[in-house]
Amino acid sequence: MNTPLAVIALVGRMVVLFALLMVVPLGFALTEHDQAERPFLIAIAVTFGAGLALSLATRRFRRELLPRDGFILVALTWLVLPAFAALPLLLAIPGLSVTDAYFEAMSGFTATGATVLTGLDQLPQSVNVWRCFLMWVGGLGIIVLAVAILPLLGVGGAQLFKTEMAGPMKDAKLTPRIAETARGLWVIYFSFSLLCFFAYHLAGMSWADAFMHMCTTMGLGGFSSHDASFGYWNSPRIEAVAVFFMMLAGVSVAVYFLAWRQRSLRVLWRNVEARAFVIVIVGAIVLISAYVRYFGHYDTYLEALRHTVFHVVSIGTTTGYASQDYAQWPLFASLLMILLGCFATCAGSTGGGIKMVRMLLLLKQSMYELVRIVHPNVVKPVVMGGQVVSRRVLQNTVAYMMMYGATLVSLTMLLLFSDLDVVTAFTAVIACVNNIGPGLGEVGPAVNYGSLSDFQTWVCTFGMLLGRLELLAVMVLFTPQFWRR
Repeated sequence: MNTPLAVIALVGRMVVLFALLMVVPLGFALTEHDQAERPFLIAIAVTFGAGLALSLATRRFRRELLPRDGFILVALTWLVLPAFAALPLLLAIPGLSVTDAYFEAMSGFTATGATVLTGLDQLPQSVNVWRCFLMWVGGLGIIVLAVAILPLLGVGGAQLFKTEMAGPMKDAKLTPRIAETARGLWVIYFSFSLLCFFAYHLAGMSWADAFMHMCTTMGLGGFSSHDASFGYWNSPRIEAVAVFFMMLAGVSVAVYFLAWRQRSLRVLWRNVEARAFVIVIVGAIVLISAYVRYFGHYDTYLEALRHTVFHVVSIGTTTGYASQDYAQWPLFASLLMILLGCFATCAGSTGGGIKMVRMLLLLKQSMYELVRIVHPNVVKPVVMGGQVVSRRVLQNTVAYMMMYGATLVSLTMLLLFSDLDVVTAFTAVIACVNNIGPGLGEVGPAVNYGSLSDFQTWVCTFGMLLGRLELLAVMVLFTPQFWRR
């Protein structure tokens, strides 16, 4: 009973927490005395007031969350918070429309990295900090953060945790209590972020740039404070730092948590998914670097290797940084990198896409079906990492992939219906649903999404949300069975 009000009570608390996070960019605004001081003060007041009002008005409806409530809360949170995140952008950037502000906020919050903005170098520093900080918070998950620090969300916290976290295997417990698990993941994430921050500064970035790019590197989001992205520095040393930490962030944070608890790095290599992630990325680097060198895009193989390593890791981990316009490379190379972004990162990482574990499960299941064609009565369970994978997980994976394919086709057809060219439409959908950021054509690395119409922008915004919450958590809300008592 009173399911909507019980959920809204918790949404109010999430909004209050979100208002407190705005203090970070406000601190930069006050330090630099930039023109975004007032916009952030207004945004914090409006966000905190709205959250407090929602929370107080519905506090008597708070109760233990049901499984169904978790899906509603997660979806509402990820729809509502970008609206509040867009407030400082609307107030600080003249001429920015509501559509573009919400798109930018959703892109940051989902760690997609698609942008409609130009003139990033001239924006108030605090605005760029906010865009990047959104990626750091949204990368691991705002609800995972809330479960870690807000005791009230402990009721039903496990359901919320599983709904927001990526991957098909959501029932494995790292600790007996879900709040303890969430805190452990955030401690690991924060520790790596601190290392990344200092590494960027030592490599040559200013403190502010180091903070912003730490946020977007560890969140695998790809926003930058410069229009030229990493081309602004043209520094092999800075690119090397980015590559190292993007690869680090592409592996599940839970694997690092287990390695820390067991005091052994062997956990990392024994993890089948992490091992496959590294092998696939390295293999793509070798292939693409040789390919672009063969077609004469660079004078030496070392130069080709440098730029290939950076861009393969950037796109393959769904970060989306660019140091050059890789859309000018042969189409095979560009499309292969975008394809990597669809599946390469590990479940439980801050990356997007379907996740490597699903690809491995599909390959294993396909091999099993091929064996059954020859030996119809064979019983051979699918095994991953020495453990038998349940039929439920396999069915969930197949259902997810069917929904994933249908989503890509449907959203692409919508963009084509709106008179967008096929290359732009298809790669924009791939880039948004997989939270990669840049695509090709009109949304390539040298341009952005600012040329899209409002309708096209909303389609891409919806695609980002679907991709971040892994489709099923959103699509289930549109089924009649979900709303039946």
